[in-house]
Amino acid sequence: MASAGHTVKGHCLCGAVAFSADVAKLEVDACHCSMCRRWAGGPFIALSCDGELRITGKDHLATYRSSEWGERSFCQTCGTSLFWHLVGSDHYALSANTLDDQSGLVLTSQIFIDEKPGFYEFANDTPKLTGVEVVAAFEASKGGES
Repeated sequence: MASAGHTVKGHCLCGAVAFSADVAKLEVDACHCSMCRRWAGGPFIALSCDGELRITGKDHLATYRSSEWGERSFCQTCGTSLFWHLVGSDHYALSANTLDDQSGLVLTSQIFIDEKPGFYEFANDTPKLTGVEVVAAFEASKGGES
């Protein structure tokens, strides 16, 4: 687990599902992959959490296994996209847009940049990783397991 530096809290639109977690940094990433854009209605901007994710309202939480290595959770009452989870790990990507306090968040990278459509561009100058680079990093973090 990453060393905790900040406690963040968030919830869905209707309030049926809420969560809190300890995160090491207030750095967010933007994912431009086609699945995230379809799921979140645009780039999925997320805060990394490595460790325990405390959830209330679990009976309203639905999870969809969207790939071999990832699953997405959302409120089944209002549909809010809440977090992405790396299967077989304690790594979560929490939707920055569901956080109660977004002050201090800084966009530090963009992933799946090769899938970003041409109709938008972020002004932030961040590192940009392709899908191949991201998948390789996930596989390395799982010890080569798929």
